[in-house]
Amino acid sequence: MHYSLLTRLIAEFIGTAIMVALGNGSVANVELKGTKGFHGGWILIGFGYGIGVMIPAMMFGPISGGQINPAMTLALAFNNEFPWAEVGPYIIAQFLGAIFGQAMIVAAYKPYYDKTDNLESVLGTFSTIDAVDSRLNGFINEFIGTFLLVFGAVMLTSDKIDPRADFIGLGFLVMCLVVSFGGPTGPALNPARDLGPRILHALLPLKHKGSSQWKYSWVPVVAPILGAVLAVKVCSWFF
Repeated sequence: MHYSLLTRLIAEFIGTAIMVALGNGSVANVELKGTKGFHGGWILIGFGYGIGVMIPAMMFGPISGGQINPAMTLALAFNNEFPWAEVGPYIIAQFLGAIFGQAMIVAAYKPYYDKTDNLESVLGTFSTIDAVDSRLNGFINEFIGTFLLVFGAVMLTSDKIDPRADFIGLGFLVMCLVVSFGGPTGPALNPARDLGPRILHALLPLKHKGSSQWKYSWVPVVAPILGAVLAVKVCSWFF
């Protein structure tokens, strides 16, 4: 069934909002002082993000493609698998969804944001931070992680025999990537997931906010796009 552009944009907006709310919500649960999951560990975050990608992909994959990631949208367009005329609207919907999803987290966790005086922990519930203060290391990490994510996503969904099983596999892939490649940066693997919440972090009058680290902000935007484009090209060249 073919859905109108408006319907697909709504799906991308809601899907991205759910992904950010569940993913960054798990970060907030682990990082913010006084929560039930405080210091719950990185596995909890990996689980949250894996499910956070899998659920909207299963919900909206048949409607909009469940891209929920500007890097994926651009990569498909560069490979002539997605119309360039719809790239802009898709990316806008994804960014707005990411901001809305993050706003839900702030609303739900506001008392715990007020308790948390570790500025990097607060920023980490919004966006990624490079652990060794190295944009080069962050770029390498985001590039490799997004390449593996998009390569895996394209290969998992290429047969179209059992889409639900494919989306479950995608969720496990994201979970594994967060656990295995999450140490250096977070990671973002998605420009909207990082930049949208970072903009919100800069705008909100949080009690303990600190810097939004704009000098690093281009890394989780540019590196995922380049990694995604290469991944889709490799899939088309060899498979």
